[in-house]
Amino acid sequence: MNVRLPDLKARYFVAIGLIICSPMLFTYMAWEGQSTSTTTLAFEGAPGGVVFIADPHLREENLDHVRGMIQEINAMHPSVVLIGGDFVYGEEPDLSLQQVWREVDAPVYAVLGNHDYKSGVDTVSGLQKVMAVSESNRSVEGYDMSMLRDETTDTELADALTTELESTGVHVLRNEVVDLSIDGTPVRIVGVDDGWAGMADPPEVPESDAFTIYLIHEPECRADWDADLILAGHTHGGQVMIPGVKELNDAGYFEFSGLIQKGETPVYVSRGIGTSNLKTELRLNNPPEIVVIAPSPGGADLKAV
Repeated sequence: MNVRLPDLKARYFVAIGLIICSPMLFTYMAWEGQSTSTTTLAFEGAPGGVVFIADPHLREENLDHVRGMIQEINAMHPSVVLIGGDFVYGEEPDLSLQQVWREVDAPVYAVLGNHDYKSGVDTVSGLQKVMAVSESNRSVEGYDMSMLRDETTDTELADALTTELESTGVHVLRNEVVDLSIDGTPVRIVGVDDGWAGMADPPEVPESDAFTIYLIHEPECRADWDADLILAGHTHGGQVMIPGVKELNDAGYFEFSGLIQKGETPVYVSRGIGTSNLKTELRLNNPPEIVVIAPSPGGADLKAV
């Protein structure tokens, strides 16, 4: 029997509801939401010591969890830490919680996410954003997300959050380029502002031999930019990976998490470190993720470990 993709998606969300109703699974999912895993992206020409996380969704309930992950990152002695957006949680986020980023023992560069603009943060508006992205121009030459900007785009929140983050030492890249040197290797970080908020406007990037990373929030808002790697978050890895969903993800029907090589430039979608819309961090077969970028011995092809 052939099952259409929309039917698979419907069954997926029904299964999530059934899973959450089980007390034992709820307890396990709450435990997994507080755990940590590390993925290494190793490939030729990469700098060492680059760490990527996404989607912290800071609130009082997960502050200790995020602080613990920062301690794990510091133990790696990173050269630079990249954060892929969605710093806040809820209608009235407490921006003072962002002071936790002062504890990172490395330079930090970040982009904002849709929650940081209050854009597409509920089910209905989120689906509207997905449809709008599908109709947008995501070619390199004609890239245009401006039609996604609407009355829900809260630039005041984004500006206030940016100010708070900058006060902690986090460099927020809003359609900006920064050039670094990591152990003698030139590295270029291109930060593209949030697509769902209609704020993405990729900057002009001069030609360079630098190892180039594009940092974005929503993976579907990417173009096939001339870069070595695109890093994205937003999806939380699907959050609940029931049997069959991972296979659909790996087959390319979903882009929930992992390494995607559909175009010229590889994309890695992080599972993130926090969750949204729930007071408790709930995950299943999908733990919070720290991504480490490292050079590959012997010049091997890009791979996730």
